[in-house]
Amino acid sequence: MAVIITFLLGVGNFAWHSAVLGSGHRMVSDMPPEHRQLIRWSSLSLEFVLLCAALYAVNAGHAMWMWVYLGYSAINGGAAWLIVKGRV
Repeated sequence: MAVIITFLLGVGNFAWHSAVLGSGHRMVSDMPPEHRQLIRWSSLSLEFVLLCAALYAVNAGHAMWMWVYLGYSAINGGAAWLIVKGRV
């Protein structure tokens, strides 16, 4: 069950990440177009590596990492909400 929860949190993290990158926020739109694609690719790759590491740890029996990833996801979701809503 912990693996499923961790996976669903990862799906949420990718959705929040994509929402921020597509939001048109000044932080994203001020980047040169040639850098924007590189940053998109590298940041989503890092997100994937974090998800894989969390899934690996949880699958190996270290359920604590699900809670760590949940905390990371909460911070990520909160930051994405602030950025997309224009509060930052």
